[in-house]
Amino acid sequence: MAVSKAVRKKIARLRGGNPPRFMDLFAGCGGISLGFASAGFELVASVELDSWAAESHGANFAAISHGKNRQAHFKARDITREDPASIFRDLGISGSVDEQVDVLVGGPPCQAFARVGRAKLRHEAHRREEDDADIAFLVDGRVNLWQRYLHYVRETKPLALLMENVPDILNHGGKNVAETVAEHLREEGYVVRYTLLNASWFGGPQTRERMFLIGIHESLDADVVFPTPTHYTALPAGYEGTRATARKLIPQYNGHSGEVEHSHCWISDPSEDDGLPPATTAGEALADLPPIFALDLLERGQIARGRKDPAEPVFYTSRKPTTAWSRLMRQWPEFGTADQTTGHVIRYLPRDYKIFRMMQEGWQYPEVWHFIEEKRQQLMNKRWRSGENKKADPAQMQAFIKEWTLPYDPGKFPNKWWKLYRDKPVRTLMAHLGKDSYSHIHFDSEQARTISVREAARLQSFPDGFVLRGSMNPAFKQIGNAVPPLVSYAIAMEIRAMIGCQLIPDMRRELLGLKRQTVMTTGRSEKKKCVS
Repeated sequence: MAVSKAVRKKIARLRGGNPPRFMDLFAGCGGISLGFASAGFELVASVELDSWAAESHGANFAAISHGKNRQAHFKARDITREDPASIFRDLGISGSVDEQVDVLVGGPPCQAFARVGRAKLRHEAHRREEDDADIAFLVDGRVNLWQRYLHYVRETKPLALLMENVPDILNHGGKNVAETVAEHLREEGYVVRYTLLNASWFGGPQTRERMFLIGIHESLDADVVFPTPTHYTALPAGYEGTRATARKLIPQYNGHSGEVEHSHCWISDPSEDDGLPPATTAGEALADLPPIFALDLLERGQIARGRKDPAEPVFYTSRKPTTAWSRLMRQWPEFGTADQTTGHVIRYLPRDYKIFRMMQEGWQYPEVWHFIEEKRQQLMNKRWRSGENKKADPAQMQAFIKEWTLPYDPGKFPNKWWKLYRDKPVRTLMAHLGKDSYSHIHFDSEQARTISVREAARLQSFPDGFVLRGSMNPAFKQIGNAVPPLVSYAIAMEIRAMIGCQLIPDMRRELLGLKRQTVMTTGRSEKKKCVS
C-alpha cells in the first residue's frame, strides 16, 4: 500500500522531535486523554455525547488543546452526526484533516457488549413487548459505533490507534467484534493486535479487565507492543471463567501449529515470581482522605437528601502523602494538589448506614440479606419478650419491619452490594455508581457508608486535581465509564516508542517508586511480546 503524503509528513515531524498529537473519540470525562496528555501527547480534539462528561473533559483539557476556539472543547458532540472536518472547523484548527492527528484513541460505548448491559437491554425490550427482545443487544445501535471509529481512522490517517472495550466484545452473540475491527484496519494499512489487560497489573487498586486494541501504521515498520505489567495481584474467583467465555472464539495457541490467522495477543497474568510489587490495595488508595462518619452525621442532622456538590473542598488528614498511591494522586503532573481536594461527598442512605456498619469485608448482597433476615427476627423476638409489639399499632410495626427489610431478591442481585476489602484491590467500578454505589461500600465499618466521588476517582486512578463537572450522580457515572488513566498512560508510553518519539521520563518511577527496568518501554527494537 502506497504511503500517503500526510503519513510521511507526520512521521517526519515526529522524527524531528515534535510532540505527538492525538484525538479522543467517545472521550468521556477524559480517562484516556489524561493518560496520553501525561505521556507527552498534545490533544487535538475530543468527541463525547454526554454533556456533563464533555464539560469535565473541557474543564481539564481545553486549555492545553489545539485550535483557536477553546470553548468548543466543552461542547457535547454526536459522532454519528459530525466528522473530523466539521469538528476541526468548529475548534478553529486549520490545515488538512489528515495531517492533524498522529494517534486516534477511543472506546465505543460498551453497554451492548457487556453482559450487564445486554441483560438490561433484553429486560427493557421485553418490557416494551418488542418482537426481537431476546436479541436486543445485537440490534442496539451502539453495537456498530466501531464502524464510525473506522470512518475517523480513514479521515485522519493516524500513525497509531487505540480502541478500548469490555472483554465481551470478543464474543458478542457468537461474533468476535475485535477481530472484525482488526480485519478492517489491516485493509487500511495497519499492523493490529488486541489483548486483555487488567488495571491491577499497572498498580491500580482495581481488578478492572478490558480489551485493548492497538494498531500501528505499516509504514513505521513496527510491531505492536503492549505495556509490561508493573504489579501483580491474585484475581478474584470468577475471572478465569469470564475470560474463557470472552476468548471462546479465539484459537488456542499451542506453540507447534505455527501462526494462526488472528490478531489476538496472549498475555499471561503477572505473579510474585516475576519480582513485581503487589497491586495497590483499597486501604492504600484511600489513605489520607478524611473519614466521613455517616451515622454520626445522620444523628446530628448534618447529612440530608439532595444535591451534593463535588466541587466542595476538603482537607487531607496528613500534610504529606502517606502511601505511594496517595503520592501519585496528589502529585500527578499538571493535576497535583497541595493541602486539599474536592468531590469527597457521599449518598444519603439513612436506612442502610447501620447495616453497612454490621457488614464484614467482602460480603455481597446474599450474605447481607440473610444476615438482615436473621437480625430482624432477633429484634422481633426481643420486642415480643419486652412487650413492645403488643403496644405498637400496625403502622409502627410496618415501619419497623420496613426498616429491617432489604428490597431485592438475593438470587437476582448477588452483586448489588459489596463491602471492600481493606487489604485488596477493589472490583470493577461501573457507570451504575451514578445510581446507587452499593457495589462499593467502604471497608471501614465505623464510617458505615458507600464510597465518595473522590474515593471512586482515586480507585479509577484519577488524580485529586482532576475536575468533575455536574452533581454527584453525573460525577459517579463519568468515573465508572472511564478508562483508568494510569492504564492509558502505560499504553501511551509504549505507543510513543512504537511511533518513534523521543524518550521522556516515566512519572511512575518517582511517584510510585518503581524500578527503572520495570517501566522501561520496549519500542521497535524488542521482539514481539505476544503470540498469535
